[in-house]
Amino acid sequence: MTTKLFGEPVRRREDARLITGQGRYLDDIGSSAYAAAFLRSPYAHARIVDIDVTAAVDVEGLLAVYTYEDLVGPMAEPLPVLIPHPQLTSPRTGYPLAKDVVQHVGEAVVMVVATDRYVAEDALDKIAVTYEELPVVVGVDAARAAVHAVHDDVPDNVAARHHQETGDVEPALAASPHTLSFTQYFERSAAMPMEGKGVHARWDDDDSSLRVYTSTQASTSVRAAIAAKLELSLEKVEVIAPDVGGGFGVKIVHPWPEELLVPMAARLLGHEVKWSEDRREHFISAAHERQQRQEVTVGYDDDGRITALDVHIWHDNGAYTPYGIIVPIVTATQLVGPYVIPVYRVQVESVYTNTVIVTPYRGAGRPQGCFAMERAMDRIAQERGLDRAEVRLSNLIQADQFPYDHHLTFQDGRPVIYDSGDYVGLMDKLKALVHWDSVEERRAEARARGRHLGIGMAMYVEGTGPGPYEGGHVQVLGSGKVLVSTGLTSQGQGHETVFAQLVASELGVPMEDVEVTTGDTRRFGYAVGTFASRAAVMSGNAVALAARGVKEKALRIAADVLEVDPGDLEIDEGLVQVKGTPGASIPLRTVAVLSNPLRYAFDEAAKQATQFAGPGDDSKPPVAVGDAPGLEHTDYYSPVRSTFASGAHAAVVEIDPLTWEIEVVDYAVVHDCGNVVNPMIVEGQVHGGVAQGVGGALYERMAYDRDGQLQNASFMDFLMPYASEVPDVVIDHQETASPLNPLGLKGAGEAGVIPGSAAIASAIEDAVGRRIAAMPISPTELYDLVRSDADQVANTTTGVLA
Repeated sequence: MTTKLFGEPVRRREDARLITGQGRYLDDIGSSAYAAAFLRSPYAHARIVDIDVTAAVDVEGLLAVYTYEDLVGPMAEPLPVLIPHPQLTSPRTGYPLAKDVVQHVGEAVVMVVATDRYVAEDALDKIAVTYEELPVVVGVDAARAAVHAVHDDVPDNVAARHHQETGDVEPALAASPHTLSFTQYFERSAAMPMEGKGVHARWDDDDSSLRVYTSTQASTSVRAAIAAKLELSLEKVEVIAPDVGGGFGVKIVHPWPEELLVPMAARLLGHEVKWSEDRREHFISAAHERQQRQEVTVGYDDDGRITALDVHIWHDNGAYTPYGIIVPIVTATQLVGPYVIPVYRVQVESVYTNTVIVTPYRGAGRPQGCFAMERAMDRIAQERGLDRAEVRLSNLIQADQFPYDHHLTFQDGRPVIYDSGDYVGLMDKLKALVHWDSVEERRAEARARGRHLGIGMAMYVEGTGPGPYEGGHVQVLGSGKVLVSTGLTSQGQGHETVFAQLVASELGVPMEDVEVTTGDTRRFGYAVGTFASRAAVMSGNAVALAARGVKEKALRIAADVLEVDPGDLEIDEGLVQVKGTPGASIPLRTVAVLSNPLRYAFDEAAKQATQFAGPGDDSKPPVAVGDAPGLEHTDYYSPVRSTFASGAHAAVVEIDPLTWEIEVVDYAVVHDCGNVVNPMIVEGQVHGGVAQGVGGALYERMAYDRDGQLQNASFMDFLMPYASEVPDVVIDHQETASPLNPLGLKGAGEAGVIPGSAAIASAIEDAVGRRIAAMPISPTELYDLVRSDADQVANTTTGVLA
């Protein structure tokens, strides 16, 4: 056998096309389409008194103007709450176009359609909207105070109260030899994909059907939403995700208002319509994430072993809850990390503010949970005078304790049970990788150069590959090409390479013969979406199972032709052959032709297949009962529960005492995502995640003023790390196969970002000897912190010392 691709570092096959400008993104589609544009609220909270479009009507090239009053049927109803939850007691969502009241700057009020975007923008300038300003609520503390309400019928601003508890916390804390309490903040940030959102829609009047291209992470779900809201049969709607220039969670939200309004306009106007989001629109109308206030109380013994943990979280979910309370629930259920926490209570209050909605952003609640747990570990070590690594080691779940049940439940009610792992092994590898025990030598060397050096670490466990399902279809053509399709979408992760690699490995064909399609409802109609590090686990297993189905059929057909038992055959480099007897073989492409017993030969492959086709058995039908023509198979993978990936990160920082600039000089990662399909792609995912982790720790912050105006809605003002700010990352792999799926996979997509803020905060604290209680932290804030009294900490949420 020569075909072996599983586990090999195969180069990404997408790259040549994408980096040479041959990609096909949303804005590359529909050059003759009408252009849509949106008038968005300049106020964070206001009543719409009047909308006057009179002056806009005279703009040459304007084709249509739509306000809420033009919406009919389901389109006039609120957008759906995608994932309801019993503890989400006051869910609220907006409308496709604002009705009566706007709840945040950037909420869409009017849509116009014109011959091009320039004309559309000119028309928007001439529309006059009269607003009556209302009181504004910004930030967790203002929402908790509830002096004003974001929604009149939710006077306390609390959308949800979520509670989970294992054991009895108060007695356990009272009995603990030591306790400590602290409060910390995690600031609001946002996903910034290279490509913003965008939608193109084309209505076909002849058969009353709609084709929609959208830059999304959930094409099949967008399809269902469009069909429901426009009252169309599902089979009359096609949704395709073309090349998507990044997602990071913002594009898993669906349907965005534009994904409904643009198709509506295309249908009403009988012409294709397109909208592409500009960067300011992305800042003020797309999803944000991260912001939480965390109050932590932890009990522990003399050796630093935790006896009880009590956490109260206030989560800012913005103006609406279209994606439910997934983010704070993920924080609550995965905060415990890789540790034995015998008694645990978490209480979450998710509150409304007059700001952009908060929905998943790479990590989706996990960085916040990791920050709470890992900073608790550091505080225990500090209080007891212990090594931070040793405190973690004394609390880790041991390898012989798997599967490990935390007695918590996910959003869907399934238990939080860790399937496999070796957390002590992660720590041992990390300490070696970053030279943890010899850091004092580096500190002295940095001091000689006039710089402060610090080292920090953080561990995490991540639930990956959640259900309910994904599917895959594999078909072998008479040409020898293998077509693979799955409904799950891709936003640059390398899915085309990984899925081709898996199918080539399973089927025994050259990888160059495998063609992969993702996110196209014409090719695969049932899927869930790309989020929660689930692509390899879910669609990877699905396409592998589909390939196994094709292989089984191919061997059965070839066995009849070669007059051997199917168990005596193998497929290698596209050739079905008798094991140990390569001369007794038949090309897989010929098997594909034989699988479809037509009476006609349309091409050379069909003609050549006749030499293998015998007279047949006239006592049996050409296609057996229960069988089907063609060498293809569809299969689905639906897991019992999530797999749990894990890892450990360490950061080394140097700080200039003159400017207080923070530089991450070294970064080490040990991760465990189960069996690795392609180590090169996994490492790419880790590198990208680390970059976002550095951004979240030091740079990225959505800065709102008290009036709900975003103060840094441009790339000139919203800071992100350049390549020069992202450190070289040293990576080590650990593979503990998951017993929950056929391939033994766990997810890797979010691994790099989860522990970043915790590890970097730990390193900064180690360098300057002051407690870091809020992230991100700027040089100015660090300067103020160091110059303050020893018991004061920086509060970046309010910008003052507390």
